[in-house]
Amino acid sequence: MIRAEFHCHTVYSKDSLTRPEDLIAACRTKGIQRLVITDHNTIAGAQQARDIAPELVIVGEEIMTTQGELLAAFVQEEIPAGLPPDEAIRRLREQGAFISVSHPFDVMRKGHWETSDLERIVPLIDAIETFNARCMRSVYNDLANRFASQHGLPGTAGSDAHTAFELGKAAMLLPDFQDAASLLEALTQVRFQASLSAPWVHLTSRYAVWKKKMTRPGN
Repeated sequence: MIRAEFHCHTVYSKDSLTRPEDLIAACRTKGIQRLVITDHNTIAGAQQARDIAPELVIVGEEIMTTQGELLAAFVQEEIPAGLPPDEAIRRLREQGAFISVSHPFDVMRKGHWETSDLERIVPLIDAIETFNARCMRSVYNDLANRFASQHGLPGTAGSDAHTAFELGKAAMLLPDFQDAASLLEALTQVRFQASLSAPWVHLTSRYAVWKKKMTRPGN
C-alpha cells in the first residue's frame, strides 16, 4: 500500500503561494508516495513538479466547468475553464485521464454542483471526492459520500492543500497505480487517513489572492 495525496495546489493557482518544490519537500517529510497536483485550470505547476520528481508527481487539474468543478489526474493536455461538463470530460477521456468531482456539495465554494447536474454526468466520471479537508462543515463530505454510494462510484480524498503544511491532511492508502485504469482498480481497496483542516486555513488562500494582486505590475 502507498500513501497518496490527490488534491493540492501550487503558486500556479491564483489562491496559493506554494512553490512546486515545497510540495515535493513536504511529501518527503510526510511519507507521501504519490502526489496529484491539481491547480485551478492549469497544469503548468504540476508539469514543473513532475520534472523535478517524476516518480512522485502525477499531473492533474481542477477544472471549472459551466456547472461545477472537475478533478482530474493523469492529464496530458490542459483543459480550459468555462467548458460544459460533457465537453471537458470528453477532452479528458481522449487523453486517458482519471475523472473525479471535487467537493461537489460544498455550497460555500463556487465550484459546487447542483444534484441534477451531477446526476447527468454520473455515467461519464470515475469517482466522487467524498472527503475534502477544506470543507467548512463535515455535512458536505457526508452528502458527497452518500451520493457516491447511491450511484456506485468510488470515493477519493484530498487535503485540497494550498499550503505545504496542509499536505496529507486527507490522504489515501491504496495499492500502487500507474494510470487511470489501475487507479480505479486500486480504489476498491482504498483507506482514508483524513481529518478536516481548521477553518482558518482559508485565510491563507485569501492572503495569496491579495498578495498576488498587490504585486501585480501597475499596482
